[in-house]
Amino acid sequence: MRLWAVVPAAGVGRRMEAAHPKQYLPLAGKTVIEHSLAALLNIPSLHKIIVALGADDEYWRDLGCAEDARIAQVEGGKERQDSVLNALEALCELHGADAEDWVLVHDAARPCVKTADVEGLVTAVISACQQDAHYGGGLLAASMDNTVKESQATGQAALPHVVATRQRELLWQALTPQLFPLGLLKQALHDAAARAVPLTDESSALERLGYRPLLVAGSKTNIKITHASDLLLAEAILASR
Repeated sequence: MRLWAVVPAAGVGRRMEAAHPKQYLPLAGKTVIEHSLAALLNIPSLHKIIVALGADDEYWRDLGCAEDARIAQVEGGKERQDSVLNALEALCELHGADAEDWVLVHDAARPCVKTADVEGLVTAVISACQQDAHYGGGLLAASMDNTVKESQATGQAALPHVVATRQRELLWQALTPQLFPLGLLKQALHDAAARAVPLTDESSALERLGYRPLLVAGSKTNIKITHASDLLLAEAILASR
């Protein structure tokens, strides 16, 4: 049983409104994606990382990590789930991965993840799944601190308004990495693709098949770079370490 990682990096980050895709923006002397990959490369048991790149990517080849022997590339797809599936297929067909192996999927735009959190995820999820296969895997997550309001569906009113207050003790923010058996994740993504079901993360692919992935508490500093202000926060987080 080996451990692999997939990093989907084919997105362009339209909400960032930047000249470059957000994963290639400068952050604390490197690019965002270099920080994200460094946390994974610090895991001794990790066999290889597959980075799924856009077909027209002009930035990856200029990074020092592009020459790292533990990192390989594959062309991504139109959506995140397509990129992840392409990477899983490449792991099996080109790099000798097995269905029983485990795979981490990590956002290229989460540069502040802690290696210790990733290692804790791997230990907790594999142990739990050995006891109960119905988990199917697990993910880093952060409990909600703020009161959470639910609004009406988009387009039903001119202004958003509250329709319910949710019990925050039961709510978690999904983070990455997320960890699943390679064969099971590939099956779940193939099923979603065949049914044209859009997914926002890998856990939801497993949830559709009846699995209940384990939530493993991770650091709330594991932020995703989405807006320009997130870069300032990430800079402060990395500087504090």
